[in-house]
Amino acid sequence: MQQTAQSTNGAPDSAFMAMGAAEMNRATAASPAVWLAGDPEDLKPWMSRGAAGIVTNTVVLNEMVQKYGQMTEVIQRYLDITDKKVAVEIDGHSTQELLDVGEVFTKMSDQVILKIPCTVNALGAFAELKKAGIETFCTTVFTINQAVAVAQAGVDHVLPFCEPYRDVSGDPTALVRDLRDIFADWANRPYITAALVRSKETAEAALRDGADGIIVFWPIFEEMLQAKFTDEWNTTFLNEWNAMHDAGLLEGVPYSRH
Repeated sequence: MQQTAQSTNGAPDSAFMAMGAAEMNRATAASPAVWLAGDPEDLKPWMSRGAAGIVTNTVVLNEMVQKYGQMTEVIQRYLDITDKKVAVEIDGHSTQELLDVGEVFTKMSDQVILKIPCTVNALGAFAELKKAGIETFCTTVFTINQAVAVAQAGVDHVLPFCEPYRDVSGDPTALVRDLRDIFADWANRPYITAALVRSKETAEAALRDGADGIIVFWPIFEEMLQAKFTDEWNTTFLNEWNAMHDAGLLEGVPYSRH
């Protein structure tokens, strides 16, 4: 996923080479990332607007297979709308089953990332997938213990769940902050990618608290762009633009009043 950092003369920079992917991402100002979830038809126009990639979960996938057919066909729909990464959530009853299921999807494209729920079986899968050079997400992470265990096993992205804590009047991004502090000195730490982010307020909190990325449904991404003062000033500036056109001072400049 990450390109090898280079020094100004084009040679690999040893300082960067010593970093993990997450540290390199921060050092090269490529963070934080916004990953999108949803129906592939809804996501298509958003993939060229700054999204890092697509993330699925089995709740959404179950809805999509009812709509589009077999799961492999659904994943192909996601792959067809972007050249960015697509995280495919899989599940299974053993480590070997997770590996066998994952292989079905990693063979489809090198865009595929495997997203696996946090279980004992997942630990063995993460270790094997790390050896194979396959990027991984660990979902359903609710505790520091879980995050450290899967990170030690070799997962690339730890996904602390946020919104369930808000549902019980808790702090939705406390775990994001805790993991930021715990992983701060790791030489090869995983990404902290906030998941189950269902509001622009939680998205902002996760980004403020140090998440390397967030996963949101596309309507939340759209809401993240909205602010009262932005709307007011955009109206002011557009009115001035229209006034210049009405005065005949935008000659040669494309203009369309909506």
